[in-house]
Amino acid sequence: MKKLLTMTAVAALTLSANVFAQDGEAIYNKACQVCHSMGVAGAPKVHDAAAWAPRLAKGLDALVGSVKSGLNAMPPGGMCTDCTDDDYKNAIQFMSK
Repeated sequence: MKKLLTMTAVAALTLSANVFAQDGEAIYNKACQVCHSMGVAGAPKVHDAAAWAPRLAKGLDALVGSVKSGLNAMPPGGMCTDCTDDDYKNAIQFMSK
């Protein structure tokens, strides 16, 4: 019984992480477009592949770390106070294509 409960809990946590991840475009529209639509303070513009290329070369985990800690004029977490790491990754992937 204990094993079944543990397996159920792990499955629920795994599913909830995937279910609650937000769409990259939705996150961009909610929190990123204010700066990334016009390149405010040197922010790479949305869909500017050349501007995003050197950043993407660092890897998504490094970019998420920059978002979470803040970078240059971007405050910690950007403008998304409720985003998860997966949300940030989705937004970065949307903006960089």
